[in-house]
Amino acid sequence: MTNDIATLGLLTGKVVFITGASRGIGAAAARLFAREGAAVVLAARSADALENLVTEIRVDGGVADAVTVDLADRATIHAALDRVEQLHGRLDGAFNNAATIQQPGPLDTTSDADIDEQFAVNFRAHWTAMKAEAALMRRTGGGAIVNTSSIGSRRANPALPAYGAMKRALNSITETAAVTWAPDNIRVNALTPGGTATEMIDAWETATPGIIDQISASIPLGRMATPHEVAEPAAWLLSDRAAMITGAIIPVDGGAGA
Repeated sequence: MTNDIATLGLLTGKVVFITGASRGIGAAAARLFAREGAAVVLAARSADALENLVTEIRVDGGVADAVTVDLADRATIHAALDRVEQLHGRLDGAFNNAATIQQPGPLDTTSDADIDEQFAVNFRAHWTAMKAEAALMRRTGGGAIVNTSSIGSRRANPALPAYGAMKRALNSITETAAVTWAPDNIRVNALTPGGTATEMIDAWETATPGIIDQISASIPLGRMATPHEVAEPAAWLLSDRAAMITGAIIPVDGGAGA
């Protein structure tokens, strides 16, 4: 799939906050959402990478700003949403995409430090962000939240047990938030990408040589997704075209989970 599909203005007039925006799926989403008309606020730890992306989007005619966030630090998440309010006075959409991978290995060798990091970044950070995002959305009549989960949340995950567990917990809180916040007109959904050609997969390949070929062979479509191909369904879920969809955990995995 190429990135030259005509834009539709899916997100015109919307303010969208994106975590993990400095690379991979988050950076692809930043570019796509801006092309679809959103004013984007990009959050990640890497200030330089964010500023480069903001400049790229602005040169292309989009509206973008950046804020540095350490998802293990809840105070920085709240500060980032405060910055969104300062910049735009509202929040219409949020793509909670940032994640970290654990040291690959079986359950018995997964360290307490890995478990703590997985909890802090891959679950608690989303919990914290979602509550702050919803509080801001309520002020202007609602909005939409999309969380990036993983195909590894849908089944046993012996190579990444802590990662899979926290992503499954994220699915649960996604569904709970969708039901809880429906009266506030806040929709909450999640994507479960399969193998995607990102820096995270490259890190896994370094730790476990051959894993990219193994993952690719398990995908019926015969290849891993590009980050843009995961960003596309996120854009649609954040748009008014998906107005009746909430509480959904949607595979974006080339059929690997079928």
